[in-house]
Amino acid sequence: MAIKILRYIKNICVCVVLTFLISSCRDKANTSIETPEETIETVKDTILDTIDIPVKKTTKQLEEDLTAKGFKTFTYFDEKTQDTILMQQYFIAFLKKGPIRGQNEEETEDLQKAHLAHLSKMYELGYADISGPFVDDGAIRGITIYNVPTLKMADSLAKADPMVKAGRLAIEVHPWWAAKGFSLR
Repeated sequence: MAIKILRYIKNICVCVVLTFLISSCRDKANTSIETPEETIETVKDTILDTIDIPVKKTTKQLEEDLTAKGFKTFTYFDEKTQDTILMQQYFIAFLKKGPIRGQNEEETEDLQKAHLAHLSKMYELGYADISGPFVDDGAIRGITIYNVPTLKMADSLAKADPMVKAGRLAIEVHPWWAAKGFSLR
């Protein structure tokens, strides 16, 4: 539906710009005049350059892009939906209680702010897709799902967390497969 609306808007813009160009060409004397086909292509290219319409990639194209970036992937055919599903390897970092838990209240608060800033930065940079704490008081305090091609990268990013550096949290990272593009419900 959104693509149809964008195409409709694009067509209106093409018509408006084309009308403007044709009327302005009448006022110009002895200038090179484009053929109607050339004018339409010029206007079309200009509009397409200004309207950012997302191009939907095929499963094969997504798989090739991910593989080129070093991600592990595989596909399978879903009989029920008749779709090819692309699976991608992610990494889950389990944030566990660390060995150094004796920080005072102010230090803990500062570490928490730095921890949340780190997780926000990971999300903004596209390295992490989901982060969140567990609500019980167990040994595992939370998780972060890293969207990076290697365990080494995920481990390095998780270890850069200020809470981990301070020893308040420890990490345990595991490879995990999920269908590309599926959302939580």
